[in-house]
Amino acid sequence: MNVVGDLLARERRSDRPALVIGDRERSYHELLTNAYKAGNVLRFYGVGEGRPLAAAPVPDLPPVLAFLGAAQLGAATRFDPAAGADAGDRLVLVPTAEEAAYDPAPGTKLAVFGGEADDADTIDWEESVWSENPAFPPTRVDPETPLLLDGDRSVSHAAALEAATEVAEMEGLGEESRVVVRSSLAEPGAVVAGLLAPLLVGGCAVLADPSAAAEDGLGDLAISGNEAPEPARIAPGSVPLSD
Repeated sequence: MNVVGDLLARERRSDRPALVIGDRERSYHELLTNAYKAGNVLRFYGVGEGRPLAAAPVPDLPPVLAFLGAAQLGAATRFDPAAGADAGDRLVLVPTAEEAAYDPAPGTKLAVFGGEADDADTIDWEESVWSENPAFPPTRVDPETPLLLDGDRSVSHAAALEAATEVAEMEGLGEESRVVVRSSLAEPGAVVAGLLAPLLVGGCAVLADPSAAAEDGLGDLAISGNEAPEPARIAPGSVPLSD
């Protein structure tokens, strides 16, 4: 697999669990189909290569779908909405409760999730994705295209997948593995090890409240599988990413 879009191939859709958030489990079929729909929404609003997405780094489905949708378009994602708004990113996605904090400049659209928007110009993300066409046309994305933006740093599709492969091999991840993310998605290493690594091997990503790490001492990422009854710990900063 050369780009993140390869992880979303239609033949990978199945009833196996792909993502757990709270008490809700999403299958590969549900996650991938909705990622296609998210990509179509983002395409409509002009997100694409060189026109990034900024999303809130919270453990929720909308930012995950937005990230996967943007990746299919060759658009980089910045899990820092304030920085994205300042940089003029094409679309900024935040929880509804934060809508009033943003007044994007022309050329940047604001989208919210988790409730109805107050402003008529603000996009209702969940409604837009729900009503979108689930078919996504094939796209060509160069492996060296930026996937994640973190300040002045960018991580390409190739670098992210190479690191995800290394994590999966190091931890022996497979289809029965569950990767529990206990770190903000603002850290590229958390996205790579906590989301891309399990998707790469057909496993399941579990997004937990980042505050749980401080409360229970489990660390940033807990990775477990049939071969490892005691969860391993991986700090996102240790994930072998290259610029």
